[in-house]
Amino acid sequence: MMTMENPPQTELVTMTLDGSRANLRLNREDKFNALNVQLITELCELLDWTAARSAGTLDALSDENGAPYLRSIVLSGSGRHFCAGADINMMRDAGANTPEENRADSKRLDRLFNSLWAHPCFTVGAIQGVALGGGAGLVACLDHVIGTQNIKLALSEGKLGILPAVIGPYVYRRLGSACFRRLAMQASRVGAEEALRTGFIEQVVTDIDSLEPAVQSLLDEVLTTGPCAVTLAKQLTLNFDRWTESDEALRDWTLDFTSKMRGSKEGQEGLSSFLEKRSANWKPE
Repeated sequence: MMTMENPPQTELVTMTLDGSRANLRLNREDKFNALNVQLITELCELLDWTAARSAGTLDALSDENGAPYLRSIVLSGSGRHFCAGADINMMRDAGANTPEENRADSKRLDRLFNSLWAHPCFTVGAIQGVALGGGAGLVACLDHVIGTQNIKLALSEGKLGILPAVIGPYVYRRLGSACFRRLAMQASRVGAEEALRTGFIEQVVTDIDSLEPAVQSLLDEVLTTGPCAVTLAKQLTLNFDRWTESDEALRDWTLDFTSKMRGSKEGQEGLSSFLEKRSANWKPE
Protein backbone atom coordinates (compact mmCIF):
# COMPACT_ATOMS: atom_id res chain seq x y z
CA MET A 1 0.00 0.00 0.00
CA MET A 2 1.25 3.48 -0.86
CA THR A 3 2.29 5.52 2.21
CA MET A 4 2.92 9.23 2.73
CA GLU A 5 6.41 8.55 4.04
CA ASN A 6 9.80 9.32 2.45
CA PRO A 7 9.11 12.14 -0.02
CA PRO A 8 11.90 13.06 -2.46
CA GLN A 9 14.70 15.18 -1.03
CA THR A 10 14.97 18.45 -2.95
CA GLU A 11 16.88 21.74 -2.86
CA LEU A 12 15.27 24.14 -5.30
CA VAL A 13 11.63 23.16 -4.70
CA THR A 14 10.25 23.01 -1.17
CA MET A 15 7.34 20.69 -0.38
CA THR A 16 5.27 20.92 2.79
CA LEU A 17 2.28 18.70 3.56
CA ASP A 18 -0.77 20.12 5.32
CA GLY A 19 -3.37 17.38 5.66
CA SER A 20 -4.53 16.48 2.16
CA ARG A 21 -2.80 19.54 0.70
CA ALA A 22 0.74 19.61 -0.69
CA ASN A 23 2.44 22.98 -1.03
CA LEU A 24 5.15 23.11 -3.71
CA ARG A 25 7.25 26.26 -3.64
CA LEU A 26 9.87 27.21 -6.23
CA ASN A 27 12.90 28.22 -4.19
CA ARG A 28 15.41 30.06 -6.43
CA GLU A 29 14.51 33.51 -5.19
CA ASP A 30 17.86 35.01 -6.21
CA LYS A 31 17.20 33.93 -9.83
CA PHE A 32 13.48 34.82 -9.80
CA ASN A 33 12.76 31.06 -9.71
CA ALA A 34 14.06 30.58 -13.25
CA LEU A 35 13.81 27.02 -14.54
CA ASN A 36 17.15 25.21 -14.66
CA VAL A 37 17.72 21.47 -15.07
CA GLN A 38 17.82 20.82 -11.32
CA LEU A 39 14.63 22.73 -10.54
CA ILE A 40 12.77 21.08 -13.43
CA THR A 41 13.95 17.62 -12.35
CA GLU A 42 13.03 18.17 -8.71
CA LEU A 43 9.59 19.51 -9.57
CA CYS A 44 8.95 16.49 -11.80
CA GLU A 45 9.95 14.16 -8.97
CA LEU A 46 7.60 15.88 -6.53
CA LEU A 47 4.73 15.89 -9.01
CA ASP A 48 5.24 12.17 -9.63
CA TRP A 49 5.40 11.43 -5.88
CA THR A 50 2.27 13.42 -5.10
CA ALA A 51 0.33 12.02 -8.08
CA ALA A 52 1.01 8.47 -6.89
CA ARG A 53 -0.49 9.46 -3.51
CA SER A 54 -3.62 11.14 -4.83
CA ALA A 55 -6.80 10.21 -2.96
CA GLY A 56 -8.67 10.32 -6.26
CA THR A 57 -6.34 7.84 -7.94
CA LEU A 58 -6.16 5.44 -4.99
CA ASP A 59 -9.89 5.74 -4.13
CA ALA A 60 -8.90 6.05 -0.47
CA LEU A 61 -8.72 8.97 1.94
CA SER A 62 -5.67 7.93 3.97
CA ASP A 63 -2.79 5.46 4.12
CA GLU A 64 -2.41 2.54 6.55
CA ASN A 65 -0.98 4.91 9.17
CA GLY A 66 -3.92 7.31 8.93
CA ALA A 67 -1.97 9.99 7.03
CA PRO A 68 -4.26 11.74 4.52
CA TYR A 69 -3.75 11.06 0.85
CA LEU A 70 -3.51 14.17 -1.28
CA ARG A 71 -6.41 16.08 -2.76
CA SER A 72 -4.85 19.41 -3.72
CA ILE A 73 -1.53 20.85 -4.87
CA VAL A 74 -0.68 24.53 -4.35
CA LEU A 75 2.18 25.84 -6.49
CA SER A 76 3.92 29.10 -5.62
CA GLY A 77 7.23 30.87 -5.99
CA SER A 78 9.41 32.49 -3.34
CA GLY A 79 10.30 36.16 -3.43
CA ARG A 80 9.01 38.93 -5.70
CA HIS A 81 8.32 36.82 -8.79
CA PHE A 82 6.67 33.47 -9.46
CA CYS A 83 8.93 32.33 -12.32
CA ALA A 84 11.00 34.29 -14.84
CA GLY A 85 11.08 31.40 -17.34
CA ALA A 86 14.06 29.39 -18.48
CA ASP A 87 17.38 30.04 -16.76
CA ILE A 88 19.59 32.31 -18.88
CA ASN A 89 22.50 29.85 -18.68
CA MET A 90 20.26 27.06 -19.97
CA MET A 91 19.14 29.32 -22.83
CA ARG A 92 22.75 30.25 -23.63
CA ASP A 93 23.89 26.63 -23.66
CA ALA A 94 21.05 25.71 -26.02
CA GLY A 95 22.83 27.54 -28.85
CA ALA A 96 25.85 25.27 -28.53
CA ASN A 97 23.92 22.05 -27.97
CA THR A 98 23.37 19.40 -30.60
CA PRO A 99 19.81 18.87 -31.88
CA GLU A 100 19.65 15.69 -29.79
CA GLU A 101 20.67 17.57 -26.62
CA ASN A 102 18.14 20.31 -27.26
CA ARG A 103 15.45 17.71 -27.84
CA ALA A 104 16.33 16.05 -24.51
CA ASP A 105 16.01 19.44 -22.77
CA SER A 106 12.65 20.02 -24.41
CA LYS A 107 11.48 16.54 -23.45
CA ARG A 108 12.35 17.25 -19.82
CA LEU A 109 10.31 20.46 -19.95
CA ASP A 110 7.37 18.73 -21.58
CA ARG A 111 7.43 16.06 -18.89
CA LEU A 112 7.15 18.85 -16.32
CA PHE A 113 4.22 20.58 -18.01
CA ASN A 114 2.35 17.37 -18.76
CA SER A 115 2.85 16.09 -15.19
CA LEU A 116 1.27 19.28 -13.87
CA TRP A 117 -1.50 19.38 -16.51
CA ALA A 118 -2.49 15.75 -15.90
CA HIS A 119 -1.98 15.72 -12.12
CA PRO A 120 -4.88 13.84 -10.47
CA CYS A 121 -5.21 16.37 -7.63
CA PHE A 122 -6.86 19.78 -7.87
CA THR A 123 -3.97 22.13 -8.66
CA VAL A 124 -3.89 25.78 -7.61
CA GLY A 125 -1.41 28.51 -8.49
CA ALA A 126 -0.65 31.35 -6.05
CA ILE A 127 1.13 33.77 -8.37
CA GLN A 128 2.88 37.10 -7.85
CA GLY A 129 5.18 39.20 -10.02
CA VAL A 130 6.17 37.82 -13.40
CA ALA A 131 5.43 34.47 -15.04
CA LEU A 132 7.32 34.49 -18.33
CA GLY A 133 7.89 31.79 -20.95
CA GLY A 134 8.06 28.51 -19.09
CA GLY A 135 6.65 30.27 -16.01
CA ALA A 136 3.55 31.14 -18.05
CA GLY A 137 3.51 27.51 -19.15
CA LEU A 138 3.28 26.40 -15.51
CA VAL A 139 0.41 28.83 -14.98
CA ALA A 140 -1.43 27.42 -18.00
CA CYS A 141 -1.20 23.87 -16.64
CA LEU A 142 -2.94 24.61 -13.34
CA ASP A 143 -6.63 24.06 -12.62
CA HIS A 144 -7.19 27.39 -10.86
CA VAL A 145 -4.82 30.36 -10.73
CA ILE A 146 -4.99 33.20 -8.22
CA GLY A 147 -2.75 36.16 -9.03
CA THR A 148 -1.88 39.44 -7.39
CA GLN A 149 -2.69 42.73 -9.09
CA ASN A 150 0.96 43.23 -10.06
CA ILE A 151 1.31 40.04 -12.14
CA LYS A 152 2.75 40.13 -15.63
CA LEU A 153 2.42 37.06 -17.87
CA ALA A 154 4.05 36.62 -21.26
CA LEU A 155 4.71 34.06 -23.94
CA SER A 156 8.02 35.84 -24.24
CA GLU A 157 9.90 33.38 -26.45
CA GLY A 158 9.26 35.43 -29.61
CA LYS A 159 11.49 38.21 -28.24
CA LEU A 160 14.36 35.70 -28.50
CA GLY A 161 13.43 34.60 -32.01
CA ILE A 162 11.96 31.30 -30.86
CA LEU A 163 8.39 30.16 -30.14
CA PRO A 164 6.43 28.75 -27.17
CA ALA A 165 6.19 25.32 -28.78
CA VAL A 166 6.75 23.03 -25.77
CA ILE A 167 4.35 24.98 -23.56
CA GLY A 168 2.11 25.60 -26.58
CA PRO A 169 -0.36 22.71 -26.22
CA TYR A 170 -1.10 23.63 -22.61
CA VAL A 171 -1.39 27.39 -23.17
CA TYR A 172 -3.50 26.76 -26.29
CA ARG A 173 -5.95 24.61 -24.30
CA ARG A 174 -6.28 27.31 -21.68
CA LEU A 175 -6.54 30.36 -23.95
CA GLY A 176 -7.97 29.03 -27.22
CA SER A 177 -6.60 29.44 -30.73
CA ALA A 178 -6.91 33.16 -31.44
CA CYS A 179 -5.66 34.35 -28.05
CA PHE A 180 -2.72 31.93 -28.01
CA ARG A 181 -1.70 33.00 -31.52
CA ARG A 182 -1.89 36.70 -30.65
CA LEU A 183 0.11 36.41 -27.43
CA ALA A 184 2.73 34.19 -29.11
CA MET A 185 3.17 36.80 -31.85
CA GLN A 186 3.18 39.81 -29.54
CA ALA A 187 5.35 38.10 -26.91
CA SER A 188 4.50 41.06 -24.69
CA ARG A 189 3.55 41.11 -21.04
CA VAL A 190 -0.11 41.19 -20.05
CA GLY A 191 -1.33 42.37 -16.68
CA ALA A 192 -3.90 41.04 -14.25
CA GLU A 193 -6.91 42.56 -16.01
CA GLU A 194 -6.14 41.03 -19.41
CA ALA A 195 -5.02 37.74 -17.86
CA LEU A 196 -8.38 37.51 -16.11
CA ARG A 197 -10.33 38.53 -19.21
CA THR A 198 -8.62 35.97 -21.46
CA GLY A 199 -8.86 33.12 -18.94
CA PHE A 200 -5.12 32.87 -18.28
CA ILE A 201 -5.99 33.16 -14.58
CA GLU A 202 -9.23 32.77 -12.62
CA GLN A 203 -8.92 35.24 -9.75
CA VAL A 204 -7.10 38.45 -8.76
CA VAL A 205 -6.28 39.56 -5.20
CA THR A 206 -4.73 42.80 -4.03
CA ASP A 207 -1.34 41.63 -2.82
CA ILE A 208 0.81 38.68 -1.80
CA ASP A 209 -0.66 38.63 1.73
CA SER A 210 -4.10 38.05 0.20
CA LEU A 211 -3.06 34.93 -1.71
CA GLU A 212 -3.25 32.35 1.09
CA PRO A 213 -6.74 33.32 2.36
CA ALA A 214 -8.01 33.13 -1.24
CA VAL A 215 -6.35 29.74 -1.77
CA GLN A 216 -7.81 28.34 1.45
CA SER A 217 -11.30 29.62 0.64
CA LEU A 218 -11.12 27.87 -2.73
CA LEU A 219 -9.82 24.61 -1.25
CA ASP A 220 -12.54 24.61 1.43
CA GLU A 221 -15.01 24.39 -1.46
CA VAL A 222 -12.99 21.80 -3.40
CA LEU A 223 -12.86 19.51 -0.35
CA THR A 224 -16.65 19.15 -0.46
CA THR A 225 -16.27 17.39 -3.84
CA GLY A 226 -15.41 13.69 -3.99
CA PRO A 227 -11.68 13.20 -4.66
CA CYS A 228 -12.34 10.58 -7.34
CA ALA A 229 -14.79 12.96 -9.01
CA VAL A 230 -12.06 15.62 -9.16
CA THR A 231 -9.56 13.20 -10.67
CA LEU A 232 -12.00 11.70 -13.17
CA ALA A 233 -13.18 15.16 -14.28
CA LYS A 234 -9.76 15.52 -15.89
CA GLN A 235 -10.14 12.17 -17.64
CA LEU A 236 -13.62 13.15 -18.81
CA THR A 237 -12.32 16.44 -20.24
CA LEU A 238 -9.35 14.80 -21.92
CA ASN A 239 -11.61 12.30 -23.65
CA PHE A 240 -13.86 15.13 -24.87
CA ASP A 241 -10.80 16.97 -26.20
CA ARG A 242 -9.54 13.93 -28.09
CA TRP A 243 -12.82 12.37 -29.23
CA THR A 244 -12.70 11.34 -32.89
CA GLU A 245 -15.65 8.97 -33.14
CA SER A 246 -19.32 9.75 -33.80
CA ASP A 247 -21.67 11.79 -31.61
CA GLU A 248 -23.64 8.63 -30.89
CA ALA A 249 -20.50 6.83 -29.71
CA LEU A 250 -19.69 9.78 -27.45
CA ARG A 251 -23.15 9.68 -25.87
CA ASP A 252 -22.80 5.93 -25.30
CA TRP A 253 -19.42 6.47 -23.69
CA THR A 254 -20.82 9.09 -21.30
CA LEU A 255 -23.57 6.65 -20.28
CA ASP A 256 -20.96 4.01 -19.44
CA PHE A 257 -18.85 6.60 -17.60
CA THR A 258 -21.83 7.76 -15.51
CA SER A 259 -22.86 4.18 -14.68
CA LYS A 260 -19.33 3.39 -13.54
CA MET A 261 -19.21 6.46 -11.29
CA ARG A 262 -22.61 5.75 -9.74
CA GLY A 263 -21.58 2.20 -8.94
CA SER A 264 -18.19 3.16 -7.50
CA LYS A 265 -17.40 3.24 -3.79
CA GLU A 266 -17.34 7.03 -3.85
CA GLY A 267 -20.51 7.28 -5.90
CA GLN A 268 -22.38 5.01 -3.50
CA GLU A 269 -21.13 7.00 -0.51
CA GLY A 270 -22.19 10.28 -2.11
CA LEU A 271 -25.69 9.05 -2.96
CA SER A 272 -26.15 7.39 0.43
CA SER A 273 -25.02 10.48 2.34
CA PHE A 274 -27.45 12.64 0.35
CA LEU A 275 -30.40 10.33 1.04
CA GLU A 276 -29.43 9.94 4.70
CA LYS A 277 -28.96 13.72 5.10
CA ARG A 278 -25.40 13.42 6.39
CA SER A 279 -22.00 14.60 5.20
CA ALA A 280 -20.10 12.31 2.83
CA ASN A 281 -17.00 10.73 4.34
CA TRP A 282 -14.65 12.88 2.27
CA LYS A 283 -15.98 16.19 3.62
CA PRO A 284 -13.95 17.83 6.40
CA GLU A 285 -15.66 17.77 9.78
